[in-house]
Amino acid sequence: MRQPRLSSVVERRLLVNYRVDAEAAARLLPAPLRPQLVNGHAVAGICLLRLGGVRPAWAPRGVGLRSENAAHRFAVEWDGPGGVETGVYIPRRDTASLVNAWAGGRVFPGEHGRADFSVRETPRELHVAYATRDGGTRVSVEVEVTPELRGSELFEDLEGASAFFRAGAKGFSATASGPRLDGMELRTEHWAVDACRIRSASSSFFEDPSRFPGGSAVLDCALVMREVPAVWQPLPAMAVS
Repeated sequence: MRQPRLSSVVERRLLVNYRVDAEAAARLLPAPLRPQLVNGHAVAGICLLRLGGVRPAWAPRGVGLRSENAAHRFAVEWDGPGGVETGVYIPRRDTASLVNAWAGGRVFPGEHGRADFSVRETPRELHVAYATRDGGTRVSVEVEVTPELRGSELFEDLEGASAFFRAGAKGFSATASGPRLDGMELRTEHWAVDACRIRSASSSFFEDPSRFPGGSAVLDCALVMREVPAVWQPLPAMAVS
């Protein structure tokens, strides 16, 4: 079945970013992917995403769905036909939506696990937490929006961070079948992000010493996007080993 382009509004996309030891990140990536390095570090993180108005691009806005979603992700690169390409590898996606959990990997790319979310949000402060139904992942993040990006060892300023993540619009997600990754690309003409100060953040994924030995995954910075119209374009699956 041909998978449709999806229209949506990114009501909130909170990116909580870690700087990661390059060798630790490389061990978690399937070939042909490799870590995309910034100042000698791999870049990984959590995307906490609320989408509104999600529907096939041809459908009227009134039929769109709204959902809370999350993805753990690594910035990656690989050799494409025209040279080195960049994007993100997503070992796990989770959602509060029964529709997304059923349709992901069937109607549109990206298999999702089920999770329960807790959200408190104001124009200046955000708290997002979730726990997966299978007990495998727990996340809790609290940030405040700030005028400038401060304290990051990955990025000099907000403009540099914004450009880096905008260039990683292609996402490839792990699948139950193993030897292929589902692909999806975020497209928008209205890209805009704000900087955040991290008040607290925890992730059982990044705090797992079997994945990340002590000190190999360190919180670096956070960015938030709000109320941005976006289209999600299916990409051909990527063969991996």
